[in-house]
Amino acid sequence: MYIRPDHRFDDPNALFALIEEHALGAWVLGGADGLLANHIPFLLDRERGPHGTLVGHVARANPVWRALAAGSPSLVMFQGPQAYITPNWYPGKAEHGKVVPTWDYAVVHAHGVARAVEDPAWLMDMLDRLTNAQEAAQPAPWKVSDAPRGYIDKLLRAIVGIEIPIDRLEGKLKASQDEAVRDRLGTVEGLRGLVRPKGAMAELVANAIEADREA
Repeated sequence: MYIRPDHRFDDPNALFALIEEHALGAWVLGGADGLLANHIPFLLDRERGPHGTLVGHVARANPVWRALAAGSPSLVMFQGPQAYITPNWYPGKAEHGKVVPTWDYAVVHAHGVARAVEDPAWLMDMLDRLTNAQEAAQPAPWKVSDAPRGYIDKLLRAIVGIEIPIDRLEGKLKASQDEAVRDRLGTVEGLRGLVRPKGAMAELVANAIEADREA
């Protein structure tokens, strides 16, 4: 991924937080007939390995797990907040007109070698942890054990686990860092006027401004 120096995003805790907040990863790997791409909700295990480990599952009918070759690299892309930035938000538009649109976004790329897991105990543990992580914000969190065990056992036979120890993490934060401060502040105001989730990009732009001021 091309990353300009002012777009570097490499704080491990921030990268982990983006993965956890935007858990649906775009998983890409090479297959016998070309690239395979799947969108998988992943659980990040921060404690396993120097860069964490991603765990999830796919349908047994999905051929991707049979395509995993020893040592074949995988890339999982996690898309954070993103938004189109209009020049109408820039004071510079009225002053000199030398402004153009752009797109702000935050992304994390996780690189590693995937393996398939069929062990029922591993699958049950993965489902419990993945579900608990996503249900944590609910007033009365649903648990896998709330469903009949026979029903869950049947579903377990229809899935295959995926585990990807992360060898390398790349992050990129494009948050209007190359614009004039007045125009960046105009971007924050404009984005905050949008309904969520677009407004979330405003917080990233504002945080990037503050980080530059402290540098």
